[in-house]
Amino acid sequence: MEDKIKSLKEQAIKKLEEIKNAQDVENIRVEYLGKKGEVVEILKNLKNVEKEKRKEIGEKANVLREEIEKLIETKKEEIKEKEYEDKIKNAEKIDITVPVDENLGSLHPITIVQRELEDIFTSMGFTVEDGNEVETEYNNFEAVNVPHYHPARDMQDTFWLENGELLKTQTSAAQNKIMKKYGTPLKAIFPGRCFRNEALDASHENTFFQMEGMMIDENVSIANLIYFMKKLLSEVFKKEVEVRLRPGYFPFVEPGFELDIKCPYCNGVGCKVCKNGSWIELCPCGMIHPNVLRMGGIDPEKYSGFAFGLGLSRLAMMKYNINDLRVLNSCDLRALKQMKIK
Repeated sequence: MEDKIKSLKEQAIKKLEEIKNAQDVENIRVEYLGKKGEVVEILKNLKNVEKEKRKEIGEKANVLREEIEKLIETKKEEIKEKEYEDKIKNAEKIDITVPVDENLGSLHPITIVQRELEDIFTSMGFTVEDGNEVETEYNNFEAVNVPHYHPARDMQDTFWLENGELLKTQTSAAQNKIMKKYGTPLKAIFPGRCFRNEALDASHENTFFQMEGMMIDENVSIANLIYFMKKLLSEVFKKEVEVRLRPGYFPFVEPGFELDIKCPYCNGVGCKVCKNGSWIELCPCGMIHPNVLRMGGIDPEKYSGFAFGLGLSRLAMMKYNINDLRVLNSCDLRALKQMKIK
């Protein structure tokens, strides 16, 4: 029996050295370690071994099983590594020195606007954070001062999921998590895609892009908010833009404002984009509500802050003179080619 154990080990080593693929390794495993394998048969026949040698033979058989298991695992890794090397070796080569054909593609207007805004805000000390598209009811509503009984929920026709979560209706859904992540002082922006079950028209979509921003520290005031907004718009449009600030209601800020921009399509005369109102709502903003600060773990008696929500989709429309919001989600490459945006 001892000779057989020694012989089995030598056989297994020799066979594993010769095989070239994972299936052959599996065949070896079954041959020696399967239910009817050679090693298992030795253990089954221990009852036929002399009593005084039974323990010794059993231990050697178990050692043989462990050794073969290790040999098989090692061989598997060798074959896996060889397959990976062959895949790299035979992969299609890409010549990165070939000149780029600039006519093959371009960046989307929203992508360009988002990157421009990120550059502007990071230059002013803001960090850029990512938010989830699928959110909890707490983060999307409760944490921004909109409890389940609040009428403000009726303003957002929400896409609910079967598990009780939802597609976020606003980038404000990330506020609570970011406040808990950084504490104070805090300057952060968090762009993202939002969803609302709205009727489509020239200025409304059920899928749209926003950028939320907030600054929290001691003695932050509305004056700081106005400064950052004016700085932002002058950088985006590369010129002075006529804006107005008027009172607006948002549950997560107090006081709240609407920052409007004079319609660039009709210069204030009135058109379908501004709905003949001469102005386009661009940026809801205001001082963060004390309840929101408390839920974010920040003392409203010591700290204050402002928050704003930029509509990236509408900003892209104004910047690139697109008169219908639906164009941005149409996947119509002809629109991008006409604008020649790179």
